[in-house]
Amino acid sequence: MPDTVAQIVTQLTIWALPALLAITLHEAAHGFAAYRLGDDTAKRAGRLTLNPLAHVDPVGTILLPGLLMVAYFLGAGGILFGYAKPVPVDYRRFKNPRDDMAWVALAGPAMNIALALLSVLLITVLMPIGGAFASWAVNMLRVSVFFNCLIAVFNMLPIPPLDGSRVLAALLPPRWAWHYTRLDRYGFLIVLGLFFLPPLLSDWNPFITLVFKPTLALTRWFASLSGVPIG
Repeated sequence: MPDTVAQIVTQLTIWALPALLAITLHEAAHGFAAYRLGDDTAKRAGRLTLNPLAHVDPVGTILLPGLLMVAYFLGAGGILFGYAKPVPVDYRRFKNPRDDMAWVALAGPAMNIALALLSVLLITVLMPIGGAFASWAVNMLRVSVFFNCLIAVFNMLPIPPLDGSRVLAALLPPRWAWHYTRLDRYGFLIVLGLFFLPPLLSDWNPFITLVFKPTLALTRWFASLSGVPIG
């Protein structure tokens, strides 16, 4: 039993730490980008910080990932996923609201790509060292690469209110963009419908096609940089 408990604790840290940093620093990046572009809403809300605890959402950061990890340990499989509290942004404070909202949206996935790259660099440093700690750290960094790629790919889907929709809205004609962004209120239902209905009604799994496969491709590209298998 002690060995089993130790293994569970080890696996929890290997998965939980990268997930916590990936989803909270993603939101922090939105706040910093908005601040640089003239909106101090996140700062006034105490969200302009790299402290992950300031961005924790009880459901998205703790409950959902926790349940997914329990399911994984029980043999149900699945992919770890989660989200942090959205950083408040007031587009009216921007000089160029359409373009600036796109830059703020891109900041989140860009942070995840930067974290994945940093993880790869640390893997190349730690791999030659060897030992228990280096092995644990490398495994955690492998998860970090995969999870950050997953968060970046998922958020760049052009589904309101995901980050990709903000970028697309900036590229659309203003009238089209206005109608498009009005879908924000239905975003949660759209995501649920897109990812859960097709597998029930057909052999097509949108999550595999739109998220998982691109994530694996991106992860393997990062792996090629380090020479270490990751995904």
